[in-house]
Amino acid sequence: MQDGSQAIPEGDVGAGMLALRAAAAVPTPDVPFVRVESSGTILVYGRDEIAIEAGQMLEQHLDVTVLILPSGLVAGLGATDFPVVKGKIAVAGGHFGAFALVIDDFASPEPTLRGGLRYGPSRNGAQSRCDIILDLSGGSPLFSAADLRDGYLRVDPGNRSAVLEAVLKARDLTGAFEKPRYVGFDASLCAHSRSNIVGCSRCLDLCPAGAIQPAGDHVAIDPNICAGCGQCAAVCPTGAASYAMLPPDVLVRKLRTMLLTYHAAGGRHPVVLFHDEAHGSPMLDALAQFGDGLPAHVLPFAVNETTQVGLEGIVAGFAYGASAIRFLLRGRLRHDVAGLRQTVALAEPILQGLGFAGPRLAMLETDDPDVAGVALRKIPCMPSAPRPASFRPTGGKREVLRFALRELHRAAHEPVDIVALPKGAPFGAVEVDTRNCTLCLSCVSACPTDALRDDPERPMLRFVEDACVQCGLCQVTCPEQVITLKPQIDFGAATAPARVLKQEEPFCCIQCGKPFGVKSTIDRVVAKLEGRHWMYTASSRRTDLIKMCEDCRVAVVSEGHFDPYGAPDRALRTTDDYLQEGDLAGKRGPRP
Repeated sequence: MQDGSQAIPEGDVGAGMLALRAAAAVPTPDVPFVRVESSGTILVYGRDEIAIEAGQMLEQHLDVTVLILPSGLVAGLGATDFPVVKGKIAVAGGHFGAFALVIDDFASPEPTLRGGLRYGPSRNGAQSRCDIILDLSGGSPLFSAADLRDGYLRVDPGNRSAVLEAVLKARDLTGAFEKPRYVGFDASLCAHSRSNIVGCSRCLDLCPAGAIQPAGDHVAIDPNICAGCGQCAAVCPTGAASYAMLPPDVLVRKLRTMLLTYHAAGGRHPVVLFHDEAHGSPMLDALAQFGDGLPAHVLPFAVNETTQVGLEGIVAGFAYGASAIRFLLRGRLRHDVAGLRQTVALAEPILQGLGFAGPRLAMLETDDPDVAGVALRKIPCMPSAPRPASFRPTGGKREVLRFALRELHRAAHEPVDIVALPKGAPFGAVEVDTRNCTLCLSCVSACPTDALRDDPERPMLRFVEDACVQCGLCQVTCPEQVITLKPQIDFGAATAPARVLKQEEPFCCIQCGKPFGVKSTIDRVVAKLEGRHWMYTASSRRTDLIKMCEDCRVAVVSEGHFDPYGAPDRALRTTDDYLQEGDLAGKRGPRP
């Protein structure tokens, strides 16, 4: 009993060891790699002699160019075997082995014996390419999440030891390298946009490295820039982005093996601790070697990045019988973890709605093993699912999540049919104002997941809630603005048939009887034009054209010598006419 912890049965120690061994035996697929080549061209970007000295240390190993800021001060410079130029980097892009820079105020030097450097004429928009960038400018980083950009080394120029360490690291960045292709991407599943209208942008909003860019109706992920945080895959509602280093189905399979083994061995109240290899594993080793170790009921689960865990991992963990889940993160984060925070915030109402009360989910942000140990020992013993699931995960991320949600509902303490979710959730319904919907079916053509459907036989709008990812494309595409999103989980939607949102009688062609439109829409158009519009005042035959299908309309116009311009000319309208109409409108009063 320490730090307020509760007594854990000794039997849980053996159960935990068996569970960890069983999980370790689950096979994992090979990870694809991306090949990156560097020819050793480096740009040293600085403000003073420190950059020159760094270039001199590198010139025997790399192809060096030194770029000095226009505001920088450099004392008299003798001859160098590498160019020293002036300029300020305005735009930086690319990746290790293929950086592309745009430099303003660029100028070449003119050596002088009077001290300092004198530069020739300057110009903006100069372009440069290099394999490596050593940033000693002391200013803002050239890239977002600069620590995650391979080949970009940025240190404080006032810290000589850090500069030397960066120089030594840069010397080794030449040749061919391989890095994991962290994220697989299926563009056909992406719900980013349709017809230049943006829908889902979850991955774009979260990527700390700037590796994701719009590319038409979908996004594109640059594997050379991707640093592997996995947040894009964790929040992707369709499964278009999938993490390759422990895919979702494999992660859930390992969870299943670990938790089922733990329960079968007599363990109780298991707490799953997700941690990464780089930070979490050394912390747990230190806790075991120099501290009290983990409580017996805490089961560590190693992943490449803690932020790669999505909603499917959390839901499956509780469905398999976990009593709580914790995420171990760095105290000094290398990048934003907004994606994981969103996932936790999304999972909490689901768990609360199904009767999993208490502090079931939390993020431990610390670099101190003792602090982590104390926090883990203070987790109260909470009941697991009374009927833990045992399903085998198959399929992609979305399929695994759907099945895990159904099993969690079945195993829940207090199963309910519908749980309301916060805005931005990847599940929900759409509500349609049927009075103003014209059944134009623009929403059907925009829906990327086929959640909104039509009927080939009659004017009808149907909805399959289990397929909806709440991307919002239907809402922004609707010309009548009659669609609203309703984030929720309906646990009965998985087996429910398509729900009819609106249906009407078709309008049949007055010539051939073929149904070709919505009766109420055709009637409304005819009522607005007949006798009111100048093109439809000469003859009822003109109005009849609106009531014909596309084939009969062409036939009547062609065979009947129908002149579309045969209507009388529009009456000349004067200022007095408009003034008179204004007076009449004023007498009638404002429009309701």
